[in-house]
Amino acid sequence: MLTIFESILPVFLLIGSGVVLRRLPVISKDVWPGVEQLTYWFLYPALLFVTIYDADFSPLRLDALLLSLLLAVAAMCVLLLAAWPIFQKTGWVAHSEFSSVFQTSIRWNGFIALPVAQAIFPPQGAAVVALAMASIIIPINIVVVLVITRFADRDASIGILLRRMALNPFIISTGAAVLVRMLPFEIYEPVRVTLKLAGTSALGIGLMAIGAALRTERLSLKRSSIWPPVIAKLLVYPAVIAIIAWCIGVSGLEIQYLVLCAAVPTAANGYLLARLLGGDAELYAEVKTLQTALSFLTMPLVLSVAAQSLG
Repeated sequence: MLTIFESILPVFLLIGSGVVLRRLPVISKDVWPGVEQLTYWFLYPALLFVTIYDADFSPLRLDALLLSLLLAVAAMCVLLLAAWPIFQKTGWVAHSEFSSVFQTSIRWNGFIALPVAQAIFPPQGAAVVALAMASIIIPINIVVVLVITRFADRDASIGILLRRMALNPFIISTGAAVLVRMLPFEIYEPVRVTLKLAGTSALGIGLMAIGAALRTERLSLKRSSIWPPVIAKLLVYPAVIAIIAWCIGVSGLEIQYLVLCAAVPTAANGYLLARLLGGDAELYAEVKTLQTALSFLTMPLVLSVAAQSLG
C-alpha cells in the first residue's frame, strides 16, 4: 500500500498546487478557465490519442474489460435508483438533490485516472483507462440526462446533448487513434512526438487545473446528502466493478485497471450538466471536492486490496 501511496502522491501534490495557486495573488483567476479549455480541447485529447496509438493491447482481453465496465455502470445505476426511496424516506437526500447524488456516484475523472495509471501500471494500463473513458461517455450521459430531467424542474434539450457528445474531444481523439492504428502505415514521427509532448503537458497542467477548480470554501460536511455519493463512488463502485470483472473472468493487472477507473473521484463536467438542466450544481461541486480530498486516502487502500485479493 505504501508503494501505491507514494506513486500517486505526485498526482495529488499537483492538485494541491492548483488549490494553492488559485488563491495566491501571483496568477490571475481569469487564467484558469482558459487553462481548463486548453486541457479539455487539446492537451488531454492529444494524450488519449498517443496513449492508445502507442499501446500494445495484445496481452489484454479488451472485450471482457469493456463489458465489465459497462455492466458495473449499469449495476451502479440500478443500485442508486433502488436506494432513492430509502434516501427519500429517511430525509438523507431531497428530491432536488438526487440527480447530483446519482451523477457524482457513477461519473469518474479520467484526468486523474490517466496519470495514476501511468505512475503505477505498465503502458497498456493507461491505454485501457483511455479507452474506458471514451466507451462510457455516451451511455453515462444518456442515463444522467434522463435522471436529471426526472428529478429536476427543467426539461433537457436532447439536441444539445447529442451535439455535445458528437463533438466530445475524448470520443473524437480515441476514435481517431483506433482508426489510425488500422492504417497500413505509421503516422509521421514528428507529429507523433508533438502529440506526445502535448500529452505530457496535460498531466501537470491538467491536474493543477483540477485543483484550481475545487471550491473548498463552499464545502459543508454537515449536509447529509454529501455522504451517500462519497461512499458509493469511492468504496462501493470499486467493489462492484471488481466483483463483476472477476465473475466474467478478468484477473491480475486487468482487474486493477478497472478498479482504478471506479476509485477516482467524479468528473468535473457533470457540474455544468447539472447547472444546464436544473440539477443541484452546488451539491455536485461540494461532492466533487470532498471525493477528491478523500480519494487521496481511499485510492491506495482500494488498489492495494484489489492487488492482494484479485491480482
